[in-house]
Amino acid sequence: MADLQAVVAGAVGGENVTETVAGRARFPVNLRYPREWRDSPQRLAELQLQTPTGQSITLGSVATVAISDGPPMLKSENARPSGWVYVDVRGRDLASVAQELRRSVAAQVRLEPGMSVAYSGQFEYLERANARLKVVVPATLLIIFVLLYLTFERIDEALLIMTTLPFALVGGVWFLYLMGYHLSIATGVGFIALAGVAAEFGVVMLLYLKHALRDRLAAGAAPTRAVVDDAIREGALLRVRPKAMTVAVILAGLVPIVWGSGTGSEVMSRIAAPMLGGMLSAPLLSLFVVPAGYALLRSRRGAAP
Repeated sequence: MADLQAVVAGAVGGENVTETVAGRARFPVNLRYPREWRDSPQRLAELQLQTPTGQSITLGSVATVAISDGPPMLKSENARPSGWVYVDVRGRDLASVAQELRRSVAAQVRLEPGMSVAYSGQFEYLERANARLKVVVPATLLIIFVLLYLTFERIDEALLIMTTLPFALVGGVWFLYLMGYHLSIATGVGFIALAGVAAEFGVVMLLYLKHALRDRLAAGAAPTRAVVDDAIREGALLRVRPKAMTVAVILAGLVPIVWGSGTGSEVMSRIAAPMLGGMLSAPLLSLFVVPAGYALLRSRRGAAP
């Protein structure tokens, strides 16, 4: 059987018998049957073979010659034969396509013993990155909370900034929807950066509110509800112009990144998109939600700012 396979491989596929030299270049010399003897299964079945006993037989008398589908290349991974199926995803996010593909394969494909299915490529990298983000995002929020507590030295004020952060992220979510972007590692990084910027907006606003209230009380005003509300309103109004200038500067830097082109623009635009959308909701958060939340805290605890 091995001799037969060697003869067929040499006659049909060809075998290098020598090489020719032309200057410094060397070219192999391949020997095989003429094309008209091997251009169809019928012709291959009629090929004459010589047995060790000197008998002449045809290839079709000892083998079935037919064309069948198979992998274009034999590959192995972890010492196991493997075949690759390439999937190109367009118009949908990669994670949902991979999850749907897994469910369909598990429900409709019955694997033989010793066979297995693995999903690789960008989806594999996405899963690894998501596993890291499950650690990075809580750690980031914890660091923000610790820094807020160290700044204000009060848990309730630190919690006020943390609980208002989701309002700042709303603009980023809506902007991703309008741009047609799907959630990815790049957009996740953008949301982490947006959370830091929104926390900074809230910290500065809360400091303005506390300073305005402290100045009112230092001037001899009684800590009544009306005095507290007026001080909070005054502190919020003092932040309108600086906030508008800050947002304008940030927008001037983010807009070219989102609508830019060139190498790396696809990733950078998805990082900047949540921040660009958040620049519409984060200022509203610091101008309206933070002062209202601080007024509620003041009305409940009745302590000095």
